[in-house]
Amino acid sequence: MAGVLDSVNQRTQLVGQNRLELLLFRLRGRQLYGINVFKVKEVLQCPKLSSIPNSRQVVRGVSHIRGETIPIIDLSMAIGMAGIPQEELATSFVIITEYNRKTQGFLVTGVDRIMNMNWEDILPPPKGAGKDVYLTAVTKIDDKLLEIIDVEKILAEVSPLREDVTEELKTRSAERVPGHLPVLVVDDSSVARRQIERCLTAIGMEVVTKNDGKQALNYLKEITGDGSTARDHLSLIISDVEMPEMDGYTLVTRIKENPALSGMYVMLHTSLSGVFNRAMVQKVGADDFMAKFSPDELAERVMEIIDQN
Repeated sequence: MAGVLDSVNQRTQLVGQNRLELLLFRLRGRQLYGINVFKVKEVLQCPKLSSIPNSRQVVRGVSHIRGETIPIIDLSMAIGMAGIPQEELATSFVIITEYNRKTQGFLVTGVDRIMNMNWEDILPPPKGAGKDVYLTAVTKIDDKLLEIIDVEKILAEVSPLREDVTEELKTRSAERVPGHLPVLVVDDSSVARRQIERCLTAIGMEVVTKNDGKQALNYLKEITGDGSTARDHLSLIISDVEMPEMDGYTLVTRIKENPALSGMYVMLHTSLSGVFNRAMVQKVGADDFMAKFSPDELAERVMEIIDQN
């Protein structure tokens, strides 16, 4: 797996085609899990780990990799399963990833392969699964269930981000002209939706949320069904990139090709902050891009966009 990112430039061709590539891996047992290749920096045999005093149990230690000290999170333990036994660490793997502007490693028992898939074949978790499940999506590979883990939920628990807007920004927002149209927020992670909604309501914005691109597009077509345009109803759209059924790139493409929707300002807001290429955003015609998640930066940018439009 050392060359897992050798052809990352070729993978940009997937943009706008509602496709993705998943790195498949296992935890304890035969169940397959997946993670977007674009979030993976490296896959390696588990290195020697140094313990951190007073750290959470789920953090098995840190390792010095490529000049960077990286926390190694036991992914089995993070989703409520038994952790990988100490005696099995030497035969385990670490998936080095970049999420939300931070680098971390996820400890797994085995790495399987890379699969090229269509987002339409990747579905939301079954209804009734509950709020405590660590899944954003599921799909089938070779008639076996593949689970895509909600990494943002895990990281919010292991290393919580500051979610509140500063008082200074709240004061500035209160001085602006009231009565702005709502913001449409599209994200498959319940944690991310909550973070963004909390940020925007703090600056006086009304928020409408949808769980994926397909839901969002249907909503946009519904509100413009009377002959109005999306700009008659919304201030802007903030969309995640990775979502089941329809990803953010494809959502932007559909918006920009529809005359009733094309005037809408669309910001892609994604945890794909490392190997992510801004050329991808430009290719599909998005108006802006921001890496997750800084509440002040997001709030300030939203106020700026709304005031300019």
